Amino acid sequence: SLATYKGDLASLTAPPFILSPRSMIEFPTYWCEHPSIFVAPAHEPDPEKRVLLVLKWFLTTLREQHSTREENGKKKKLKPLNPFLGERFLGKWEDKLGTTNLIAEQVSHHPPITACKIWNEEHGIQLRGHVAPRVYFSGTVQIDRPGYSLLQIDKYNESYLITLPKVHVGGLLTASLFLELSGSSYIRSSSGYTVKIDYSSRGWWSGKRNSFVANVFHDDQKDEPLYTAEGQWNNNFVIKMVKTQQVIEEFDLHILQRTLLDVAPIERQNSLESRRAWYHVATAIEEGDLFAVGHEKSKIENQQREMRKVEKRNGSEFPRKYFTRVETDLVAERLAKGMTEAISLEKSMEFVHGVWIWDEEKADKI
Repeated sequence: SLATYKGDLASLTAPPFILSPRSMIEFPTYWCEHPSIFVAPAHEPDPEKRVLLVLKWFLTTLREQHSTREENGKKKKLKPLNPFLGERFLGKWEDKLGTTNLIAEQVSHHPPITACKIWNEEHGIQLRGHVAPRVYFSGTVQIDRPGYSLLQIDKYNESYLITLPKVHVGGLLTASLFLELSGSSYIRSSSGYTVKIDYSSRGWWSGKRNSFVANVFHDDQKDEPLYTAEGQWNNNFVIKMVKTQQVIEEFDLHILQRTLLDVAPIERQNSLESRRAWYHVATAIEEGDLFAVGHEKSKIENQQREMRKVEKRNGSEFPRKYFTRVETDLVAERLAKGMTEAISLEKSMEFVHGVWIWDEEKADKI
């Protein structure tokens, strides 16, 4: 039953009327809707200031990603389409900073795992990672997001390990859905800085919903934070130096202007690219045609089931185009072990049977 369900999102069938016309594979878009903030750390020579820029970038990705409304005020449909194995999403942001590219691929369906890479060659910065969301019900909907991302800055040969907080979905009984973040997430740099971000859905620290407190530590002072950032991830926040309480920056998230992702027209997309593959489903959702939604969605799901049967019969496996599964990621494991509060990536990713990394050899052949 709904009250006791625990498993991956691909196993959860949602009624058509709450479906979003977008696939979950598009979610990596939120990492870089503000390219100038994404590339800023690549131009900061001071590692202490760099980690603050990385923290600022991360915090600016949370608002739109977890908002229940579009910029025009219209309510979002919060249940995205479940990506099928091999589904892809490609796009690019083009602005005064040049071109920032995005490639996302669904590397597993059961359990669902989305891998992605975002990079700007001109500025020498890239983000790669994967996430395997799991949903369970404990009075309300809870979503865990095992996985991680690695931010690489070429000029300084520096890496940052980034994890995600848990998501709580409330308002199910009142049909007025809202998202809250809970627990902790981390940013760990190869230059010795660790950021621990604690989330409070009910405003225990500030008295306001969607609050957070982030503490920035260095290995030389593991018990004494150098900086704190606090506020609301959907509103505004302030960054302070702990020793002097000097305000380093006050940031209002409402002033941010999103840079829209440029995606190829449907007719120019590969049949496995998300918006082409789900075109008829998305159109039916937008038109409110629930029968067509179910019909078109079933066609894709049945086709996928038949493909898996053929692969099993032939002893083959669906080829991933951009990413390769590995048993361990040495860069990520090394960073995780250096955290102020060590976490085990191996343990958190155990049920997804390994990790997925960008495969340069595959990419070079495309």
